[in-house]
Amino acid sequence: MSGAVSGHKSFRGYAWATASIVLISIAQLLMKWGMGQLPPPLPLLPPLSAVGFPELLEMLPPYRIPLLCIAAGVLCYAFSLACWMCVLHFLPLNRAYPLLSVSYVLVCLAAVVLPWFGETLTPAKTLGVLLILLGIWLIHAAPEKRE
Repeated sequence: MSGAVSGHKSFRGYAWATASIVLISIAQLLMKWGMGQLPPPLPLLPPLSAVGFPELLEMLPPYRIPLLCIAAGVLCYAFSLACWMCVLHFLPLNRAYPLLSVSYVLVCLAAVVLPWFGETLTPAKTLGVLLILLGIWLIHAAPEKRE
């Protein structure tokens, strides 16, 4: 494979990987926020067998926005999976798979920066984020062997 064609495939793979990572990070944040707005499931909600469908629908309106966020998070996961299948077409697995770790970094930082999550960045979390980024860089800094 020529260098230009290989570089083009590689660029496309990294573009799809970026889309997948962003979508999966958004999915995590949406689902975390949505679940945080719902009451604990066991003590407050009756078992589904104890309520009929109309009663269940009456219980949902106050939770419409959180449930929509959770559904949007699941949808983002589905789109992320579609992007990931494209990544696997364009990049070798040993380069593609470590890129998913970037989502850990993005979610951690977003949970600290976005006020509605209220999380803090401790020295241990900072070190963990830096080690993840270092690992990704080490894997991608090594030249890829061509056969």
